[in-house]
Amino acid sequence: MALPPSTANWHWKNKNITRWGSEWFERELVTISVKGDNENEIVSVSKVTEVDGDIELGQRKSKLITIYDCKIALKWTGTASDGTEVNGSLTIPEVSHEVTLDGLSDYAYTWSLSTALSPAVEALFNVAKSRLPAALEAKFAEFPVAIIDTHGKDLTVSGEPSRVGTPASGIAGVPASASSSSPAPVQPKKVDPKKINTKVVTVQATFQAPADDLFTLLTDEKRIPIWTRAPAKSTPQAGSDYSLFGGGVRGKYVSLTPSREIVQTWSLQSPTWPEGHSATLTTTLEQSLDSTKITFSLDGVPTGMEDEIKRNIEGY
Repeated sequence: MALPPSTANWHWKNKNITRWGSEWFERELVTISVKGDNENEIVSVSKVTEVDGDIELGQRKSKLITIYDCKIALKWTGTASDGTEVNGSLTIPEVSHEVTLDGLSDYAYTWSLSTALSPAVEALFNVAKSRLPAALEAKFAEFPVAIIDTHGKDLTVSGEPSRVGTPASGIAGVPASASSSSPAPVQPKKVDPKKINTKVVTVQATFQAPADDLFTLLTDEKRIPIWTRAPAKSTPQAGSDYSLFGGGVRGKYVSLTPSREIVQTWSLQSPTWPEGHSATLTTTLEQSLDSTKITFSLDGVPTGMEDEIKRNIEGY
């Protein structure tokens, strides 16, 4: 169900800009050239042949968040020191927010050479492999800025947009390292689950977005990083395991009713959370004409952690 536009900065908005992003790469990357140490040596990007992936701009609580993960293939050409025209191709398997801004991994490059090998051609090929990556990465760094400058106004937000880095995790007790792909191990409290006193924590929020969109944001492995800004694993099927915040929260889906309800076990990987203990998180979505109310009910929160958990659920 489509909803009327909203000017509320606090709520979810999302814009798919995949076509615009593909055209940006096709236009901008062909402006790149590098020179070698020998006279007449030059290498340039001649054509972008493929941009495969999704590109979106989202807004969460007045912050703009870029999310993209693309495979880019291109052709390069150059002139060797002896005047030989040299051609080749290059593939970068991952150009993403996580690589460009968060630095979670390095760029990878797959090179090929189409021109018959000679000493001068090999020298130019080495120039391409040693100098084009730095020029490409400088251009990749301009991409998220261009996204926000071009499309940020369409989402009507105020405040400084989130251009770089990963916001702090919104879950209580998740260490900063939990936002990386290899979170540091934690030592939970060893407590007999039968002796744990627990409470129910309930948080409600209203979003200017349709229920089906919010449901996928909460369960789709590719969309969860829009709001967690950290790796996630999620197959939205009853009985399937999931993990959020790079493993900081883990559990299993119990039941899912699309656009209406999610029931899942919920365990915090933190020293403050008792080892072996799981709570049950029930998320209900109620859509009205212009908004959707979400109720998060976490049953099984250890006594004494209620305020902390509630504050951090409110910080999603």
